[in-house]
Amino acid sequence: MATETVKVLNTTRKTVLGDRISVAETSLTRMVGLLGKSGLEPGTGLLIIPSQAIHTIAMKFPIDVLFVDRKWRVVQIRPAMVPYRLSAIYWRSQCVIELPVGVIDGTATQIGDQLAVE
Repeated sequence: MATETVKVLNTTRKTVLGDRISVAETSLTRMVGLLGKSGLEPGTGLLIIPSQAIHTIAMKFPIDVLFVDRKWRVVQIRPAMVPYRLSAIYWRSQCVIELPVGVIDGTATQIGDQLAVE
């Protein structure tokens, strides 16, 4: 549903989190999110803005999740969040980035890392 795509970089680690991250910034695209998808291809994901919490109810696959503040710093991570779960609410979070499982570990992304969006 989201049409715009962006590249998300971890400038702290000098890694690419994804180069085809869809942007969900309307009520409808945020509500639909990844529902109905069977998985995420490498390099893809979903940037949900604004967002302070997510759920994986009715999803068919686990995801790596980054909660990011207004300055694009990682404030929380949820590696391999499985279907039918609710995240906590992270009040400092401005947006959430949903990625294929393994991206957090593969890029060594940690809380406090600085991200950039192109």
